[in-house]
Amino acid sequence: MPTDLGERRRFGRRVPSLTDALSRVRLRAGRELAVINVSATGALVESTTRLLPGTNVDVHVTAAQGRVLVRARVVRCGVWRLTADVVEYRGALAFSAEVDLPSIEVVSPEATVATVRDPQIVASPQLVEPGRDFR
Repeated sequence: MPTDLGERRRFGRRVPSLTDALSRVRLRAGRELAVINVSATGALVESTTRLLPGTNVDVHVTAAQGRVLVRARVVRCGVWRLTADVVEYRGALAFSAEVDLPSIEVVSPEATVATVRDPQIVASPQLVEPGRDFR
């Protein structure tokens, strides 16, 4: 049994800038997904569209040769953010074949975890005492 539990990913993750063509992918049905990070074998995405884990989806990805249609399996999906009128989901897609991505900055896993896409996130949330009313 291996004792090194460090990085096990075969391909480095890439974090596209918000203006990069790779920052968005589109489902074949037309819904758009924001890309949090991507590699040649999968992507972490955010959307208001709920993806059902275990199902296959077709996504249009901007690859080195242009926009390509790739089959992907939804590995996981869960609620990421709630507002009064919107539910946002974050999900992981595993591509059925490797995709040759355009060259953008490769980041370490630690940097990927620290990536914040929403500048509206409060730096220090207010704490509510147990038993107190939120109103």
